Amino acid sequence: MDKIVVAGGQPLSGSIATSGAKNAALPIVIATLLAPGEHRLTNLPELVDVSSTLSLLGRIGCPSLLGESSTRIDTSRIAFSEAPYDVVRKMRASVLVLGPLLARHGECKVSLPGGCAIGVRPIDQHLKGLEALGARFELSGGYVHGYADGLVGAEIQLDMPTVTGTENILMAATLAEGTSVIHNAAREPEIVDLASFLRSLGADIQGDGTATITVHGVPRLTPASRPYRILPDRIEAGTYLCAAAVAGGEVTVTDVNPQDLLPVVMKLREAGCSVEIGDHEVTCRRDGPLQAIHVDTQPHPGFPTDMQAQLMAVAAIARGTSQFRENIFENRYMHAAEMLRMGARIDVQGRVATVTGVERLTGAQVMASDLRASAALVLSGLAAEGITEVLRIYHLDRGYENLVGKLRGVGAHVGRVSDDVTDRAALQRAAVAAG
Repeated sequence: MDKIVVAGGQPLSGSIATSGAKNAALPIVIATLLAPGEHRLTNLPELVDVSSTLSLLGRIGCPSLLGESSTRIDTSRIAFSEAPYDVVRKMRASVLVLGPLLARHGECKVSLPGGCAIGVRPIDQHLKGLEALGARFELSGGYVHGYADGLVGAEIQLDMPTVTGTENILMAATLAEGTSVIHNAAREPEIVDLASFLRSLGADIQGDGTATITVHGVPRLTPASRPYRILPDRIEAGTYLCAAAVAGGEVTVTDVNPQDLLPVVMKLREAGCSVEIGDHEVTCRRDGPLQAIHVDTQPHPGFPTDMQAQLMAVAAIARGTSQFRENIFENRYMHAAEMLRMGARIDVQGRVATVTGVERLTGAQVMASDLRASAALVLSGLAAEGITEVLRIYHLDRGYENLVGKLRGVGAHVGRVSDDVTDRAALQRAAVAAG
């Protein structure tokens, strides 16, 4: 097992190219199940979650081949219709096979999902929407057994704008007979990217990016003639902008859709950073003290919950008192306790976290609890005096492609070493040499 070591206090300078979006790649890879044949995807990030998804498709009978410029997925034949516990427990997005398997195969067996420990995330909205389309479900032994003799379009009112729920229903509706309307649909850019991919297969979809998505079912979908490019990862890009804020200096993230980053951009400006927006890049510069901010996470187009932890690293060294309200998940402040070990002043009361900024953090050994907490702890290390060791970074590998290498490229003193390296001098050398 590895850990990340960070020697703080180094201002950053340079540019970082954004990888493909994890939260777009996973549903798009799974959506290939809807159209038998060979699919080609580009800008697919090299992540544990992506590898797990491709492995899951392989177990279903749909092999993939990773090339230098694109990934090929052959969905000509579905041999099995089960997503087992050993896969789904590690990655919640595996539950997205429900919709495509029911639509194309008429049957599925999917383990109840796992993923990050950030609170209860039931799939009742998925099942509600798929049942409205004509599917039937049985829950037993920790599995969801689904059956469908043929899906039929329906009006579906979601109780909340769930992202994966919207995606699951959207995929199933593409092959349903008649018209489906999803009300209170999630509006995230990753859903727009999924809809765009489905349209490239021949789906008839309108309204993606709004709260009402209309799908006119078609008899069949076919693989696109051209490779489909996954959109850039707005959360990864936002994380590196926050790195410039906590460490000081200037970082430009390239290959991005700036409009997708506006909620983060506004908060960084509120914190006292200078943020410039170009056609396909965003630059964050911080050369003075940070100021307190107020963050309320909301469904898109509000401030994304996946950036809350990273902004807390910014607030930890800002002048004044910042307040965070987490409205999406009920247990997403697990990084706060680890930041306290580094000298941060954070008081958590239910869904509200109050952060009183300190002049500097102090390096410590900390443990990641989930994907975005991992990133926040690395960012905190950039602002800390001394050496920070971030343990359990397997969470980080699920959602960040080459984070250590990208931070090294802009001057950060950060490295990746084995867990059994404990000598402080050796850790210092590893981090500084890496930088």
